[in-house]
Amino acid sequence: MSERQLLVGPFNRVEGDLEIRLDVAEGRVAAAWANSPLFRGFEMMLTGRDPRDALTITPRICGICSISQSAAAAFALAEASGAEMPEQGALAAAILHGVENLADHLTHFALFFMPDFARPVYAGRAWHGRAVEAFTAQEGSVARALLEARARLFHIVGLLGGKWPHTLAIQPAGVTRTPDARDKVKIQTALRAHRRALETVLFGARLEEFAALDSVAGLEAWGTGAAGLFGEIAADLGLATLGRGPGRYLSCGAYPMPEGRATRAGVWEAGALRAFDPAEVVEDLSHAWMLGGAAHPAEGVTAPDEDMREPGYSWCKAPRLAGGTVEVGALARQVVDGHPLALALADEAGVRARIAGRLLEIARTQLWLEDWAARLDPAARFMGDWDLPKDGAGAGLVEAARGTLGHWLRIERGRIAGYQIVAPTTWNFSPRDAEGVPGPVEAALVGCPVVEAEETPVAVQHVVRSFDPCMVCTVH
Repeated sequence: MSERQLLVGPFNRVEGDLEIRLDVAEGRVAAAWANSPLFRGFEMMLTGRDPRDALTITPRICGICSISQSAAAAFALAEASGAEMPEQGALAAAILHGVENLADHLTHFALFFMPDFARPVYAGRAWHGRAVEAFTAQEGSVARALLEARARLFHIVGLLGGKWPHTLAIQPAGVTRTPDARDKVKIQTALRAHRRALETVLFGARLEEFAALDSVAGLEAWGTGAAGLFGEIAADLGLATLGRGPGRYLSCGAYPMPEGRATRAGVWEAGALRAFDPAEVVEDLSHAWMLGGAAHPAEGVTAPDEDMREPGYSWCKAPRLAGGTVEVGALARQVVDGHPLALALADEAGVRARIAGRLLEIARTQLWLEDWAARLDPAARFMGDWDLPKDGAGAGLVEAARGTLGHWLRIERGRIAGYQIVAPTTWNFSPRDAEGVPGPVEAALVGCPVVEAEETPVAVQHVVRSFDPCMVCTVH
C-alpha cells in the first residue's frame, strides 16, 4: 500500500474544532499532528479585570464543563485571598461538580462514542444490530434513556445552583444557596431515580457490583446492559490494543473537601505512584502558534502568533510534567486513586481502558453523590466570609470529567495581572514539544489501521473520541 497524507477533520461529535494530519504507510498511521484550529483568547480577556469577573467569564469557556471551570476559578481566588469553604459549602460544591461530571460521562458514552458502532461500516458484525437499536442518533433506545436520565439529574444543579450551565453558585468561600430539608429530599429522590436508570440501562445490575470489579477478566465477563455491549464490541474489534496512551497518568485529586479530596492526587507510572507537584508543570510553546518561551503557568502568557509561523501547527500549547507527557481523564483518576480494575487496565492504556475507566467512574460517582447528599445539613453554614486582596496569587486545581484542570491567577492592585488555564484536552491533545515528542493523542494514533478508501479512518475516530476532546477548552 502506498504512502499518503490525510487531513482528517472537522470531527463530528466533538466539542469544538479539531483537525488531525496523518502520515499513512503500509495501511497504518505512521505519524500524527493534532491541530486546534480556532483561537478564542479567554486568558487575554481576563487581564485587567476585577478578579471576581473570573467567576463569570471562565464558565463561558465551555457549556459542557462550566461548573469545572467555575470551581477552578473559585479555588484560585480562594488561595489568593485565604478564603476557606465551610464543610457543608464544600459538600454542596462537590455535589454540583459531581453531577456535572457524571452527566458529562453519560453524554460522552451515549452521544459521542458509542454511535460510531451503529455505522454501516460494521454491518455484519454479530453485535451491529443491537448497536443500531441502542445508539443510532436521536433514535437509539439506550441513548434516549440515558439522555432523559441525564436531564432529570440536572434538576439537582437547579436546586443548588439556580441554573446550568454557567451557574455562579460556587464562590471562594462556599456556595450561594443553603438547601432546606425539602431540597435535600428532592436531591436524594433525583439520585434514586438516576440510580434506577443506570442499573437498568447502562449496567444491567447493581452499581456496587460494577464498582467492585477488580480484574480485566471480570470486566470481560460483564455481559449485561450497555456496558456489556461495549465489552463485546471491544473484544471483537481489538479495542484493548488500539490507541495506547503514554501509560503515565496524572490526577490532582477530585472534589476538594475539608478532610481532603475524594480521590487521591498523584502521578502514576511504571506501576508506582508519586506525589503530584504543580511546580513541575511547564507549557512548551515550540510547536504552538504562540509567542514567548516555555514557562510555568503562573509566569506564562497567552500571546498568539498572528502570522502562524512554523514550526507551529496548533493554537494549543504543550503542557509537560517534569518534561514528559501525561494522560488525564477518568482512567487516570481511577488509576491514581488505586482502584483495582483501573490498575489492571493501566498498562493496557488503549481505547477499551479509557471507556472502561469512564464506566467505572460513572458507578463510583453515583455512589459518592448518594453519600454526599445524605450528609447535607440544612441547619449548617454553607458560605463563609472572604475579602478580595489587592495583591495575591493562587491556583485552582480540579478534576473535570475529561481530566485535570488548572487555573493560575495573579492579582496586582486589585486587578487580574495574569490568568493561565491548562485544560484536560490541552494535556491530551498537545502538539509536539521542543524535543519533538508528540502529545498523548498524537502518539496514540500511531499504528491505527487505515483502509485504502478511508478519508476519515474509523479507527482514528475511535481513538480520538476515547479521549473525549473538548477543543474549546483547549484554546480557551
